Amino acid sequence: MNFSRKLVALAIGLPALCVAGLASRSSAMTAWLNDAELQRFSNVTIDGRYADGKPFTEHYGSDGRLNYVEHGMTLGGHWSITQGAFCTIYDIDATGGCYRVMRVDTNCYEFYFVSRTEEQAPGPNDGKPRWTARGAIQGQASACRDEPAV
Repeated sequence: MNFSRKLVALAIGLPALCVAGLASRSSAMTAWLNDAELQRFSNVTIDGRYADGKPFTEHYGSDGRLNYVEHGMTLGGHWSITQGAFCTIYDIDATGGCYRVMRVDTNCYEFYFVSRTEEQAPGPNDGKPRWTARGAIQGQASACRDEPAV
């Protein structure tokens, strides 16, 4: 191979490698927790904040029940894992739903809304997910930042 052909091959190959590297980094950054990984929320309490900054606390019992607290309001309900979505469904309030979850730091998880019900989960996989909240497991140092990772 002569020098000019090597130069052309390098000019074509290097950008392709860079794009491939960026694509793999991007997909690694949006790696949703799978069903087995979502089980880490069993019998833990999350302290979190919604996108608007409002704080909440939610405990996920090992029996599938949940207890949600926000500014003096308490709701009961159940949690489940459905096709890669973490669902929190409340007994008397329709604001629950199912979320894709991403671990963004040692003890920081982001929740992205995908569907209102377990039957609709996992919801659409196209487009940018809608970030709704971030939380950390209570009793461990939080590593959460103020902006979403995706």
